Amino acid sequence: MATNESISIFSSASLAVEYVDSLLPENPLQEPFKNAWNYMLNNYTKFQIATWGSLIVHEVLYFLFCLPAFLFQFIPYMKKYKIQKDKPETWENQWKCFKVLLFNHFCIQLPLICGTYYFTEYFNIPYDWETMPRWYMLLARCFGCAVIEDTWHYFLHRLLHHKRIYKHIHKIHHEFQAPFGMEAEYAHPLETLILGTGFFIGIMLLCDHVILLWAWVTIRLIETIDVHSGYDIPLNPLNLIPFYAGSRHHDFHHMNFIGNYASTFTWWDRLFGTDSQFTAYIEKMKKVEKKTE
Repeated sequence: MATNESISIFSSASLAVEYVDSLLPENPLQEPFKNAWNYMLNNYTKFQIATWGSLIVHEVLYFLFCLPAFLFQFIPYMKKYKIQKDKPETWENQWKCFKVLLFNHFCIQLPLICGTYYFTEYFNIPYDWETMPRWYMLLARCFGCAVIEDTWHYFLHRLLHHKRIYKHIHKIHHEFQAPFGMEAEYAHPLETLILGTGFFIGIMLLCDHVILLWAWVTIRLIETIDVHSGYDIPLNPLNLIPFYAGSRHHDFHHMNFIGNYASTFTWWDRLFGTDSQFTAYIEKMKKVEKKTE
């Protein structure tokens, strides 16, 4: 009975979204995107698209999304939004981070990306334009991937902080107490594999088109670079997402090496009380701000 009610609710919600979608004006970018997509399919093999296409998407988006926070360090006005003002970025740390990133991206992640083609072939994941899901279905599946990844990340990240494990693996990621955007994937190779598994679980369960791979990569990179940016920007649209953790939440984790273990949402930390120190810290900061007004 409950299952039928759930199906009915989801069906009604889907119909409502489809109705709203039908009222929206036609997307002027849809036709150019369709032409570009079909050009890609006609000129490159599935292996090239799944492998080199995925690599290009990851590399271009990663460093593109890192660019704003990187530029902030040169803009005096943005210093007031830096969370740990007493720990500015240094060229030495950023160069060290960049070199480790190149190793992780091309020696750890690229071999994994090479398996993308075989994954899509084994599960018959389509590439064609005709079966590409609508934007709202794509967002819904990306949200599902985010919930799955966040759950995996919370428990495995918390495990990596165990005193017997921490110094061997996760300590590398905490080398920079004040995080900066490019540091998001600065980690021990084992950590890249362990925490990165959460990214692929959602894909294995929810992927119905190769576009979901790239959409989920995009959303995950936006999120992880944002929380590592080291800046709390007032009008950040990501803060409109319910239960979104944000940069201040994760910055506290780097500052204190404890609590706030989730990657995207706050519910697991709230449920297990691992955000209690962060909550107390925020309340203390609010009192200090009131006194200074």
